Amino acid sequence: MRKTLDRLISWTGLIMAVVLAVAGALLIYASSFVANNVKEQLSQQNITMPAAAALETQDQKDALLQYAGQKMENGAQAKAFADHYILVHMNTQANNKTYSEVSAEYMLAVKDPNADPAQVTALGDLRQSLFMGNTLRGLLLNAYAFGTMGTIALWAGIASFVGAALLLVLSLLGLRHAKTVEDEATGLAKPTEPTGDARAVPQTA
Repeated sequence: MRKTLDRLISWTGLIMAVVLAVAGALLIYASSFVANNVKEQLSQQNITMPAAAALETQDQKDALLQYAGQKMENGAQAKAFADHYILVHMNTQANNKTYSEVSAEYMLAVKDPNADPAQVTALGDLRQSLFMGNTLRGLLLNAYAFGTMGTIALWAGIASFVGAALLLVLSLLGLRHAKTVEDEATGLAKPTEPTGDARAVPQTA
C-alpha cells in the first residue's frame, strides 16, 4: 500500500512538474513578446525624455532625472513622463482643472453672445491642449500597464520553472523511495534457507 501511494504521488508530481515547465515557458515567451512590443511602439514615437534643465520641481527631478535625455523605450519611462511631465504642464496651463471642466466652460462661452471672443479662443485652445495631453497620457500609461504585465509574467515564469524543478526532484526521490520499499518487501518475502543438518534423528528407546 505504501509503495502504491508513493508511486501515485510521485507520478502526479512529475506531471505537475511538466505542466509548470510548460507554463513557465509560455510566461517567459509572453513577457518577451510584451517587452519587445512596448519597446517597438514607444521607439516609433521618437520621444526623448526631458533634459535635466527642463525639470523644474523636486518631484519631477526624483521621477525623471534618471531618464534625462534618453529615448523612451519602456513602460517605466512612459509612466514617469506621463505623470510627472505631461500632467504637470497640463495642470499648470489649466490651473488644475480637468479637460471635462474646461470643455464645459468652453461650451458655455461659445453659447454666450456676450462672451469675450479672446477668452473663448483661449478656452478653445486650452481645451484642445488638454484633449491632446490626455490622449498622449492614456497611450503612454497603456504602454506602462502592458510593460508591467510583461514583468509580472517574467517573474511568474521564473517561479514556475523553480516549482517545476522542485517537484521534479521530490518526485524522483519519491520513486526512489518506492523502489527501496519494494526491494525491502521482496527481501522479507523470500523463504529462509535451512541451515545445518535438517534431517530428523530417530529416537531410540
